[in-house]
Formats: sequence, C-alpha cells, structure tokens
Amino acid sequence: MTDVDSPAAETSNAAAYSVSELAFALKRTLEDAYGHVRLRGELSKVTRHASGHCYLTIKDDKAAIDGVVWKGQVRGLACQPEQGLEVIVTGRITTYPASSKYQIVIDSMEPAGVGALLAQLERLKARLAAEGLFDAARKRPLPPSPAVIGVITSPTGAVIRDILHRIADRWPCHVLVWPVVVQGDAASAQVRAAIAGFNAITPGGPIARPDVLIVARGGGSVEDLWAFNDEALARAAAASDIPLISAVGHETDTTLIDFVSDRRAPTPTAAAEIATPVLAELKAVVADRQARLVRSVQRLREDRRNQLAAASRGLPRPADLLAVAQQRFDLAAGRLNAALEKNASAHERDLVRIGARLGPGLLERPMQTKAERGADLFTRMKPAIERRLARAAEGLTALDKLRQSFDPKGPLKRGYAFVHGPDGGLVRSAAQLHAGDVVRLEFGDGDRGAVVDGEAPVKRTPVRKSSTGKGAAQGDLF
Repeated sequence: MTDVDSPAAETSNAAAYSVSELAFALKRTLEDAYGHVRLRGELSKVTRHASGHCYLTIKDDKAAIDGVVWKGQVRGLACQPEQGLEVIVTGRITTYPASSKYQIVIDSMEPAGVGALLAQLERLKARLAAEGLFDAARKRPLPPSPAVIGVITSPTGAVIRDILHRIADRWPCHVLVWPVVVQGDAASAQVRAAIAGFNAITPGGPIARPDVLIVARGGGSVEDLWAFNDEALARAAAASDIPLISAVGHETDTTLIDFVSDRRAPTPTAAAEIATPVLAELKAVVADRQARLVRSVQRLREDRRNQLAAASRGLPRPADLLAVAQQRFDLAAGRLNAALEKNASAHERDLVRIGARLGPGLLERPMQTKAERGADLFTRMKPAIERRLARAAEGLTALDKLRQSFDPKGPLKRGYAFVHGPDGGLVRSAAQLHAGDVVRLEFGDGDRGAVVDGEAPVKRTPVRKSSTGKGAAQGDLF
C-alpha cells in the first residue's frame, strides 16, 4: 500500500496541463512581463510574405530573436526592413504556440546604423575590389559544352539533387561531387580545399579534370551564409584555373564569393543551367541549320540554272555556230584528193627530169677529185712533217744540254769536289769550319775523309792552255 501523505502521492494527484494550456499560459506570462520593449540589433533574413506581413530576425554577436511586422504596420515604419540594417524596434514579446517559439511583434522601427558584420564585409569588399579581383576583364568565359562538371556542395541537401537533375535533363555529362559542409566555421576551409583539389587534377589522368566548377548552397540567413564571405575563400576562388560559378543562397542573397567568381547564379538550379547548354536545343539548331543549308544550296543551284537558261537564250544555236566551219571543212575535203594527185604528179615530173641527168660518172667524178686532192695533200705534208720533226729534235737536244748544265753532280765530273761538314750538311763557307773538324770530300768517283788544320788555303795560279791547245795538266786542288 502507498502512504497518501508521501510526495509521490502528492505528485500523482497534481493537475496535468495540456500542451495548449501550457503554451498559452507561457504566452500570457511573456506578454504580461514584456508587453512593451525596445530592442536594438541587426536585421537578417528579412522575408516579405505574399500576404503583406514581414518576417525577420534581429541579432547581435551572441543571440538572435525572430520578429514579425504585421501588414498594417509595415507602411507606417520609419524605415523599411533591409538585410544588415541595424535598427531600434519597439514591440511586445509573445510566443507562437504552434512551434514553441517566442518572437517580438514590432510596432515601430527606426534605423540605428549599419550592422557591424556588414560594415566589416564592406571594408573587405572595397579592399579586394581595389586589388582588381572583381574586374570583369579577369573573368574567364565558361566552356560552351563541358564534358565534366565539378560540384562543391553538401552531399545530403536538396541542392545537389536539383543540380544533378537539371544537368541530366539539359546536358548529360560526367559530374564530380566534392562533399563539403556549407555552414559553420569549417565550411570555408573545406570549400577552399575542394577548389584547390579540383585544380590539382592532372588533365588526361585517371580522374577527369572538370571543365567548370559550381560552388552551391541553398538559401539562409546572413549568419548561415557568412562562411562564403571569408577572404581566404574569395582569393582561392579568384585563383582557380578552372572557370567557377557561384550559386550561394537565393537570388536576393549576396556573398563575397559571388564577386570574385567568373559567373554568379541566382540559385543552384540556375547554376546548372548556366554551366550547360540544352542538348535538345543544340540538336534542333543543328537540324535547322542543316535544313537551311540544303535549302540554300538548292536555291543557289536553281538560281544558277535560271541564269544559265537566261544567258543561253541570247546565244546562237550550236548548229549555227558549227555550220560555217562544217561547210569550210566539206569544201577542203572535196579538194583534198585532187590536190594530192596534182602534187604527186608534179613531184613525179621533177623526179623524171632530174633522173635523166643522173649516171655513174656523176658519182665517180667527185670521188676522183677527192682522191687527187688527198694524194696532193699527202705529197705536200710529208716534207712539212719531216721539217717539223727536225726542229723538234733540235729543241729536245738543246733542252737536254740545259738539263745537264743544271745537274748538281756536273761539277764533280769536271774535277771539283763537295765538302760535307761534321753534321753531313754541305759546307758553303770557310767560316762554317773550325780546326779539327772532320769533313767528307765528295768526288765524281767516290768520297774521302779529311781533317781541317785551320791554316789559310794556298792560292794557286790556274794553268792556262797554250794557244796551240796543248798545256800542262791541271794541278791538284789540295
């Protein structure tokens, strides 16, 4: 048995709230405690509903609160809600029981200055623009028909499914997905690594290198998209060798990567459309141009045929052009047989006339005349040849005597001798020899050795021949 005075019994007997009762009780409590508040913060995620209401978020560096401006209050605001605007709002705190969220219902709004985050972003944007990273001249054109597309996005969201579906419908090609987180502190580093990784793929390698890159993320608040305002990520996107399309957020969202990319797409689906042509449209264009080409050729050929037909009407008929020439040919052909017979008869008469003067004597007389001229020429040539040979023999004899006179051994035959020094060379001067030098004397009939004594040579009087031609014999040179 259970004691009724115990705590368990008291708990079990307490009245149970329903969810609606608790939600509305909290709603009344908040509205009573914070029925009128002034709140300062930065606007983000401003959304204007089709009903006319405006939904937004007010945040600072540590917290955020949702807010709503009803349709009747929107036009009376001192400033219209804009993304990144720092404002001071007045309203009441309430809850939205259907989702257990509290929010502020705004009655008035006045500007308080530009938000700190957006002010910092504007300064960074101005610095990168001054460096030329936003210049249109540095942006590269996208390939008209990419074979490989690289997609950098979250692999689990709806964004990748939309991109793949759109590419498959328009231009079926190979898609490489580099999975990354697209929100939070790690998002910027992972996206940078993906861009660098795709650029590091070697063309022609085992993994196909993308022809174009798509960096994609769905919509969100400024805080959700803030990773794509990172300076390092912007510089990595600008340095990419592969053309890059930025598709971050929805059409009204703008991040820093949008300015440095080669193309900006308002949505990820639009990025897939920008990166790819429509295969069906290309086939239709090709078919249309082919048909136009065939029609142009046919029309050109028909025009040329008409021009030829028109020009031919101004020309005479071929039969008329050939009639005169054909007539001249027939006349010439009719005279040809008679002309040939007449020509042959004339040559026959000339041959008979000339043949009457021909005979053996006509051929023998030239031959006899040539024989007589040859005999006379031979008779006159023989003495001339003999005289020419005699003069040649005399000249040859004179040349032989001249040769003998230049013979270096000739003086030896006339009694002279050559003196060869100790080194075997020919001695040409007495100054070349010294006392005691051994020399060699070369005579016409042999050699003899000798030693130089150093005395001056004895002058000898040459023996002259007598007038009768007889004289004493030549004395010894030494």
